[in-house]
Amino acid sequence: MLQVNPQDQLIKKADELNKYRNLENSPLMVMADSEGRIFEHPELRMMGAEGRNHRPPEKSEIIQVPHGADLFVLPGRHPVGLDPQSGQERIVRSFEGQPVFAVSAFLPPAFTSLLWAAFARKHDTPVLPLYTYSSLGWEGESFVTTAIRIDPDPRQDLDCFPADGTEDQNARLAVHDHPENRLIEHLAHCCITYRCPAARNLFMGRYEAPLPTSQGCNSVCLGCISLQKDSCMPATQERIGFVPTPEEIAQVAVPHLENVPESVVSFGQGCEGEPLTQGDLLERAIGLIREQTSSGTINLNTNGSMPHVLKRLFRVGLDSVRISLNSTREDFYNSYFMPVNYTFQDVVDSILLGTAMGRFVSINYFVFPGFTDELEEVHALEPLLRQTGIDMIQWRNLNIDPDYYMDSMNWEGTGKNMGILTLLERIRENFPDLRFGYFNPALK
Repeated sequence: MLQVNPQDQLIKKADELNKYRNLENSPLMVMADSEGRIFEHPELRMMGAEGRNHRPPEKSEIIQVPHGADLFVLPGRHPVGLDPQSGQERIVRSFEGQPVFAVSAFLPPAFTSLLWAAFARKHDTPVLPLYTYSSLGWEGESFVTTAIRIDPDPRQDLDCFPADGTEDQNARLAVHDHPENRLIEHLAHCCITYRCPAARNLFMGRYEAPLPTSQGCNSVCLGCISLQKDSCMPATQERIGFVPTPEEIAQVAVPHLENVPESVVSFGQGCEGEPLTQGDLLERAIGLIREQTSSGTINLNTNGSMPHVLKRLFRVGLDSVRISLNSTREDFYNSYFMPVNYTFQDVVDSILLGTAMGRFVSINYFVFPGFTDELEEVHALEPLLRQTGIDMIQWRNLNIDPDYYMDSMNWEGTGKNMGILTLLERIRENFPDLRFGYFNPALK
């Protein structure tokens, strides 16, 4: 049986919250009709989801939907609202004789979701694409959601990008000036077609530049955004179709590192597989870059599956590493990543290697409300933080259909979770030197 110690502060459930909050003043539930028109319910109040459990959000969890967010209608899923008079939740399948559907918010970068959208799913409903589905409501004259800005860095804020297409012009010019460089052509496509913020920043000459390299991967993740083989859901973008040369990589990286203040270049992007599977290439490329410049930060985003390869990269000049985890519990890690020819211990060894060699180490910790803040997960996370002494947690939302994630991992939850905000407060208190964020920081 799970033991709860005095520090394990659990979030109040809906029936308890009803005693302390005036639900008449809480945000209204929103819904959409068959044409995708979004409107509020005149009486029912906003609900959110933690795993399979629903509850009204607390006031401290609610913010206006930030600029750059998208609103998604969820097909085959009916909204769940709270009756402020009875305190009971209600599933709304129709309104004024017309079918209605749940709506969610897809948050922009730098925001961490605190609650999923609350909905009831029909049995024959298709799996949702790979986005985050945060709770959504209506308060006053604006949409609201449940989130926190976890990183003040504006590098991917939508309103920081020009409206005149400057980066697209720069991308086309770079392709014209370097017709032989396939990596520049690929990144220009990501900039112009996918509107990838990292690629756009590269061609704006600022912040962090992407360096995708790998076609293959040694994980079979439930939610891979660049490759979904034999899956019921589509990938949201195409994986890189070639392996660049060290020279092509250096031609992108060196000018960025030398000319951009607080510059970062990163191997390991959403448009590729696992970069450590191209260890020899990365070793040559990093060596070539560092032969030409000592400026800026060279970073690697990785699953951390090959500590022996990672060690070679550190030795030739890799400055920082970000290692992805959906869970610090080995069985759930394996259920999500489905590693091929590596183990969870290899991932831990990579983290330990980075801190032992004095490199900056982050974990890319996929946030799933109800799971990430479950006591059993917290009790696994904290010992790992103490053991490894990492520098940073990047609290990034897990882009996946919530039901698909829970069903695939056979996770029903204990119901003993503390809420994401309480988790953040607890980790800050217990690990005061640990940085929180969303982006890879510049170290030079």
